[in-house]
Amino acid sequence: MMFVSLGIGAVIALALITVVSVLTGGKVTDSNTAPKSALDGTKIASFSVSGLDGGSQHAPWSSGRPSVLVFFASWCGPCQGEIPKLANYVATHHDGNVEVMGIDAGDQRGAAQSFTKKDHVTFRVAFDPNDTITAGLFKFAALPETVFLNAKGVVVNVHVGAIAVSQFASGIKSLET
Repeated sequence: MMFVSLGIGAVIALALITVVSVLTGGKVTDSNTAPKSALDGTKIASFSVSGLDGGSQHAPWSSGRPSVLVFFASWCGPCQGEIPKLANYVATHHDGNVEVMGIDAGDQRGAAQSFTKKDHVTFRVAFDPNDTITAGLFKFAALPETVFLNAKGVVVNVHVGAIAVSQFASGIKSLET
């Protein structure tokens, strides 16, 4: 008798949850689907900042190239695992017209230079010690972040956190079409 009561109670609870969900507009989503970023579809203003190794770095889309921006810092634990893999991928793959650019954020120049040298980073790196681009333009509060932009500077996708090489390659491929 007790098991029957528990069963009936479970069915009633499930029915109530379903009714409340339907009435409040709730919907079931696939937990494997990445959430959309508030930046998706946003046109990002072009910028020009100091390069990590001197000179100035301009937003790649300002010259009409689809772009991937990799936001990182030498002090960021997840970045320390991510950057060597991404640097290796970029150094060993030709990805057409897509340009990869690093944005070293909230860092000391010497530490950033040592970090990128140690990890054999060959792509351009902008130096953003005051988070003008990272927190100002892109509104990122944490690292790492990877942003895929079309040739007009419109955000196609934002990957929050460390990105796997397969996801990075797939994002680049989607920009080539």
